[in-house]
Amino acid sequence: MSGPPTPEPALDRQEDPASGIQHSHRMLSFSDALLSIIATVMILPVTHTELSPEQFDKSIQKLLATRIAVYLMTFLIVTVAWAAHTRLFQVVGRIDDTLALLNLACMMTITFLPFTFSLMVTFPEAPLGIFLFCVCVIAIGAVQALIVLYAFRFPHLLSPALACSAHRALCRRHVLGVVLRGPALCFAAAGCSLFFYPASYLLMAMVVFLPYVSKAAGWCRSRLVGPPEPPTEVVDFFTFDLQEPLSKERVEAFSDGVYAIVATLLILDICEDNVPDPKDVQEEFQGSLVAALRASGPRFLAYFGSFATVGLLWFAHHSLFLHVRKATQAMGLLNTLSLAFVGGLPLAYQQTSAFARQPRDELERVRVSCAIIFFASIFQFAIWTTALLRQRETLRPAVWFGGQEHAFMFAKLALYPCASLLAFAATCFLSRVSTAIFHLTQIAVPFAFLLLRLLVRAGLAALSALRALRRPDHGSADEARAPLLPAHC
Repeated sequence: MSGPPTPEPALDRQEDPASGIQHSHRMLSFSDALLSIIATVMILPVTHTELSPEQFDKSIQKLLATRIAVYLMTFLIVTVAWAAHTRLFQVVGRIDDTLALLNLACMMTITFLPFTFSLMVTFPEAPLGIFLFCVCVIAIGAVQALIVLYAFRFPHLLSPALACSAHRALCRRHVLGVVLRGPALCFAAAGCSLFFYPASYLLMAMVVFLPYVSKAAGWCRSRLVGPPEPPTEVVDFFTFDLQEPLSKERVEAFSDGVYAIVATLLILDICEDNVPDPKDVQEEFQGSLVAALRASGPRFLAYFGSFATVGLLWFAHHSLFLHVRKATQAMGLLNTLSLAFVGGLPLAYQQTSAFARQPRDELERVRVSCAIIFFASIFQFAIWTTALLRQRETLRPAVWFGGQEHAFMFAKLALYPCASLLAFAATCFLSRVSTAIFHLTQIAVPFAFLLLRLLVRAGLAALSALRALRRPDHGSADEARAPLLPAHC
């Protein structure tokens, strides 16, 4: 007879295929990728807006007043859903098949948001688009609430600190309150859409800014009446709060997804609009494919310039987060605003690629593109500036004030805001050559990035040389006076 079976090594409860418990890493990566795609593709209805050449000024004002505003609001609402998902899976440490399927249901609901957004953009005053968008947000919150209830029913799925806590019921109520806060506002917005639609947009905007308004109100209250009294119940579990720092890794994953999708949307526009029709090649270009492609030269130039802009903004973001230890709430908001304008870069590409077709409108189109690039980059710079205010907590020592990489990081993050602002200002004085200025900026900035470290070192060396020149002057004057002192004595 064979002896008793040799016991297998004990599996970590964090991943036990026999019981269906799994790591959540792959599911979270899938969710981050899908959410970044959904947030980014909502720019498509805006980029494909037909602008009238005869009334470009009125068209662009309407575009900026309605479609871009609605895009920014809905982009931010999607990022709120992503942030809630991130917070939720800080509490839920492990998943099983049921949680994985519930998460898929949540993602399926999120994928319907671009359709409802398209209805809102096309019919901004119609209540149906607003109502359907709010219903989607409510459904997302309902599924996330189901995830919370299911996870708390099986404590082994929770994070280790929370699974052993005696206050799980209190934490569950707190988590449900945070998850359902946005859907509750959208429920009110859906009701208002049937009677007074402007109030619906205001309530949806509050979904984005309510956590920051609450934090500001709490700060003001503590200043006026003093800090709040500590709670009577001692809560020994980890705090699930919107003021806690986000996971740096998930912030990077979501941001990388947005940059990747934006770069992909650019080439999709090239494939859709710049592959010549065989009939047109035969009739207009006498069968010459080279001549047909040459006619699209300005659009290819706009594509390469736009891709370089997306790539270098990602490079600046990557360099910044290499030095970030943790992302605070303010840094997360600024990163979201930067990504919202990065998502608008396909619109900038559409504007600059239209130079050849509608040269009369190039000045306005250049200014729109410069404004999008400026805001996408200035919010990156603001992330770093905000991090410097708490540098010991948020940044690595190399980029602290006076650190060895501080000047280089400053120059890298300031390059695009300065370049886009200078290009915008130059068009005010040299409007006839606005296109040439814009293309020159797009060509010059990548070379500036290549030479940036050399230029920063040269600038620092020049400053050191100027300081060194001043010191010998004072020293020589003192030495000239020194021999005279004994003579006078």
